[in-house]
Amino acid sequence: MPEIFDDVGHCVDAVLRRVGTRIVLAMPLGIGKPNPLANEFYRRAARDPAIELTIFTALSLLKPAARSPLEARLLTPLAARVFGSYVEPEYARAVRAGSVPANIRIIEFFLTPGAFLGALHAQRNYLSANYTQVAREVLARGVNVVAQLVARRTVSGQTALSFGSNPDVTADLLPAIAAARGAGRDIVLIGEIHSQMPFMTGHAQVEPERFDFLIDDPRYDFDLYGPPNPPLSTVDHAIGMYASSLVRDGGTLQIGIGELGDSLAYALLLRHQQNAAWSGALEALGTRDALSLIRAEGGLEPFGAGVFASTEMFVDQLLELYRAGVVRRRAYDSLPIERLLAAGTTAERFDAEILERLAAVGVGPLLSEAEFADLQRHGVLRADVEFSDGRMRARGGDWIRANLGAAAARGAIASQCLGRELRGGQVLHAGFFLGPRGFYAALRELPESDRAQFGMRGVGYVNQLYGPDQELRILQRRAGRFVNTTMMVTLLGAAVSDGLESGQVVSGVGGQYNFVAMAHALPDARSILCVRATRTRHGRTTSNLVWRYGHETIPRHLRDLVITEYGIADLRGRTDEEIIVALLNVADSRFQEPLLAAARAAGKIRADYRIPDAHRDNTPQRLARALAEHRRQGFFSEYPFGTDLTAEEVALARALRYLESRTGTRRAQLATAAAALLRGNPAPRHAAALERMGLARPAGLAERLEQRLVVLGLDATTGRTG
Repeated sequence: MPEIFDDVGHCVDAVLRRVGTRIVLAMPLGIGKPNPLANEFYRRAARDPAIELTIFTALSLLKPAARSPLEARLLTPLAARVFGSYVEPEYARAVRAGSVPANIRIIEFFLTPGAFLGALHAQRNYLSANYTQVAREVLARGVNVVAQLVARRTVSGQTALSFGSNPDVTADLLPAIAAARGAGRDIVLIGEIHSQMPFMTGHAQVEPERFDFLIDDPRYDFDLYGPPNPPLSTVDHAIGMYASSLVRDGGTLQIGIGELGDSLAYALLLRHQQNAAWSGALEALGTRDALSLIRAEGGLEPFGAGVFASTEMFVDQLLELYRAGVVRRRAYDSLPIERLLAAGTTAERFDAEILERLAAVGVGPLLSEAEFADLQRHGVLRADVEFSDGRMRARGGDWIRANLGAAAARGAIASQCLGRELRGGQVLHAGFFLGPRGFYAALRELPESDRAQFGMRGVGYVNQLYGPDQELRILQRRAGRFVNTTMMVTLLGAAVSDGLESGQVVSGVGGQYNFVAMAHALPDARSILCVRATRTRHGRTTSNLVWRYGHETIPRHLRDLVITEYGIADLRGRTDEEIIVALLNVADSRFQEPLLAAARAAGKIRADYRIPDAHRDNTPQRLARALAEHRRQGFFSEYPFGTDLTAEEVALARALRYLESRTGTRRAQLATAAAALLRGNPAPRHAAALERMGLARPAGLAERLEQRLVVLGLDATTGRTG
């Protein structure tokens, strides 16, 4: 059994005694990190140059930091309230500050998006790898310490542990760790018990004896990192609507993190629960050119069979989709059962005919002990049925030859041993989860019957098809729709999702390439890459559809479906000219002609090509008009899933975003400041927001300017003046 410590310092002492002063510490991404332990390792190495510390991890989460004194007035108290006692990883702060000691190295395979641009240590030590390759790379780097947060509960007097949020890489590492230990390599496995970590069962559950050391003390029960739901813009909602029309009932869904994932979840709920409103909004956005594609690949109706979620990240909105009955199709870890379900020759409730059909898909005909156990585990045979030497019987009954090829035996089995409905299926497979505080609370409070529906497991299973059970994975993920976000798309179909052409890494490839490649490998799957048609920075708007770019994440030969707020571009199997035409049709009209000119100059499109009139009004104004009536009816709100922000904070966040967009240059800053100072005194309607910002009674010219800037932003984003 593991040695238990109530102090991270004592645990670090024990590690140093066991493996020496060269530490290669691997920790999971996101909230699975034992940050108090990581901080103790970091402090020890920072104090003692004789310790050589390498930390191998990803997505090291820091509380948001203000970029200006005005933003700090909003963000500082908000962060204190939302993130509470969350313990930051000190090494990540040092990476941002450029103060990592020479004897310490931080290697990350996925960076918090945009957070480490310009951070030299992070940029030099970023390791580009598919998520599924990380376990291999960790071992190759000489890992000798693996540590993560774990959940604990007691069942029948026995302690049970769970990887909780992060079986993603650790579950894949366990067999390799066992093999390495068998070969004489010492790898220490540490769990830090955390009372807030949801206990997830199945592949996430782990035997306590797997661990060498456990840390168990209430003072390490910090608040888990819980970012609030992001606001959804009109652009986000439009993209989500188009994506929701491509999800097939009875199929499979993978959904990425962020605003576009949230907008897709909202649109799926709308399609299922208020189909008339969803259909009206989709028509208003414009789907004339895509209707045949939608009917062939997705659907326009509410969900009957529902979808199965197979996704590296379990986002909180998937729980909402489960509660609403959208995520409801169960997958089973049984090849013969999946063969029957995929062929439509059985349902979850079945009759005696299932026995002959099982024989037809390769079971038996004389059942082995393993086949019997598989059928019993999944409900085909009742739990009270016994098996011995090729025979079975119900408790107290007569022995029956376990021969599915014999009609008499099948009849006896059906009358005495057959179950009524399948058991053990799951509506979701995922590698990790991350979300708002309410999401973690909901997972902790799940009834056990619901908890069993969510299968947290290694990314080696979730993110790829390869393995001895490849056929099972293919059947489970039928009609897969793998929906991810990208930053830019070239007019020849390549996607830029993780980095800049300067070499600076924005985030990482993560699992995106895995899912795009899987969509091409599966017989009836599609990859859907969502991209906002434009971006605005420092008051300047540019196109995210570009002629070419000096970096790419997804090569153009893996092009498939691309969605912007202006529609769907089907690129699979298209020629270069056809790809250009399709992408121009979903580009923002302010940039269509320059993009077309670049394609003409390269000889990639005929000289007389003209963008159709139906696609020449791709503007933010048209989008706003298309959804205006639906917004008046209460649809497509900024926070459809709620928010941790107060009403004043929501208004202030809008106001600050407005000010940021109008202060990108020195000239713009002066013009905005002048406009703010020329305004009259604040109106009573501004009082609550100004009180929240500490600007109700400004002291001095600087605070008076800040007050007037806030008023300017509030009025501009609420349509009020004067």
